[in-house]
Amino acid sequence: MNNIMPMGHQGMVASPHYMASTVGSFVLREGGNAFDAAVAVSATLAVVYPHMTGIGGDSFFLMYSAKDRKVIGLNGSGRSGREVSSSLFKDKGLSRIPDRGVLSAITVPGMVDAWWEAWTRFGRLPWDKLIAPAIQYAEQGFPVSRDLYRWMCKDEQWIREDKTLKEVFMDGGRLKSEGSRLVQSELAATLRLLMKEGRDAFYKGPFMEAMVLAIRADGGLLTEEDFLSHRSNWVEPLSTTYKGDRIYQMPPNSQGFSLLLMMNILEHFDLAGIPRDSAAFYHLMVEVVKKAFQYRDRYLTDPDFAHIPVDQLLSKDFARQLSEQISLTPMEASPFLSSPMGQDTAYAAVVDDEGNAVSFIQSLYYDFGSAYVPEGTGVILQNRGSFFSLDAEHPNALLPNKRTFHTLMPGMVLRGEKPYLLLGTQGGEGQPQTQLSILTGVLDYGCTIQEAIALPRWVYGRTWGQASDSLKMENRNLQSAAEKLMQWGHRVELVSGWDGIVGQAQGICIDTNGVMYGAADPRGDGLAIGW
Repeated sequence: MNNIMPMGHQGMVASPHYMASTVGSFVLREGGNAFDAAVAVSATLAVVYPHMTGIGGDSFFLMYSAKDRKVIGLNGSGRSGREVSSSLFKDKGLSRIPDRGVLSAITVPGMVDAWWEAWTRFGRLPWDKLIAPAIQYAEQGFPVSRDLYRWMCKDEQWIREDKTLKEVFMDGGRLKSEGSRLVQSELAATLRLLMKEGRDAFYKGPFMEAMVLAIRADGGLLTEEDFLSHRSNWVEPLSTTYKGDRIYQMPPNSQGFSLLLMMNILEHFDLAGIPRDSAAFYHLMVEVVKKAFQYRDRYLTDPDFAHIPVDQLLSKDFARQLSEQISLTPMEASPFLSSPMGQDTAYAAVVDDEGNAVSFIQSLYYDFGSAYVPEGTGVILQNRGSFFSLDAEHPNALLPNKRTFHTLMPGMVLRGEKPYLLLGTQGGEGQPQTQLSILTGVLDYGCTIQEAIALPRWVYGRTWGQASDSLKMENRNLQSAAEKLMQWGHRVELVSGWDGIVGQAQGICIDTNGVMYGAADPRGDGLAIGW
């Protein structure tokens, strides 16, 4: 079940929805650069992939500037409100932050500001040209895709409970069907305001005031001051080497460093000598994941509130020590218990003919985020803040003006100081694991980017809604491998051969001759376009 892998010399766009990829391609052909196209793709995804992302959510951008010859990071995640506290929730008789509803929407949406920052620093086309396609899809509608309909069915309860969601996603008391036209008039009006007035329309002025007024009227906690003070941060990406290539990830509060730690550990194993479909491969991958996640969960939070020993965690000597703790003879599973993670995310990548490259990812956290829309805005607010802990001793403890542990992690690999791979995926716990699968597929097993994305994948841990801390494997003739893994002590669940639980990945590979190869995940609605 491999998609066609397009090739090109002039540009490449890969996103989880074919309409967004088409918009990115159009922007590049109209003279825009990769940064322009990334903003336009991101805005379009906020409309046509409303279950996974939206302007009420966050985004992270990992960018290679050909002019500057360097990789640059933009952290577009929002902070908790200044009135938010653990005691406030405990006084309401709550032992944890609600997963849904207005009380789960306690962080400022950061994505709109991230668009503005990326565009003002690197963009070339006028702002309105980048937002216009998203407005068109919101005003005129688009067909409900297979993936959107599946999630609408899953979340029908939440859709029915919110006035705006019910009006948008239901017709005559029933969910809109796959292929039916989905119009988002209120969201279109909000986007039109952003197109006219820029990011300030979202973070200051009458629209913001009306949005906050609606949130407060519904019992929410965000204030005008929270929106007025929000800014994205330009950051220095983290990196490590792996067999001569340099792999880049976003720094904390992103979980990206966990993937770098995994790759450092894997350097101590002859991975190419282990068959990709063997039980030994999956055993090694899961044990590496467990080692990295233990340290991710121990430290990851907003670095403005706690020291995170990133240099130590990413040192080659530390990885060697961890590799020596992994048992291959005999094969034996180690224990680990993970926290449940959300999985709604949209990843996309763009490369232009000047050598610029943008690897970016955006999310509402859970599917349909908080499942709450401030009346009159059309904006589904994220529930990213629900991942904060009410335990004051927890590394990710809830405090005012704090960014939470973030699952979003766009990836990039440089070879010979130029972009070689751009990759990322949907999923919470699954994001570093899917990147691990793709990277080893390309760098160790000689796969193309499309072949690597199509390989059978796994996800270890508890994605949102899953009670078991298990290893879930796509079952493509892997029954015997699963049986061996269970004998070695792993708790294994075989899922369908192309299961959505392992997320939806996209990627671009650029070879040494400058040929771009684009790939979209056959598990979703994505498309890669190149020329």
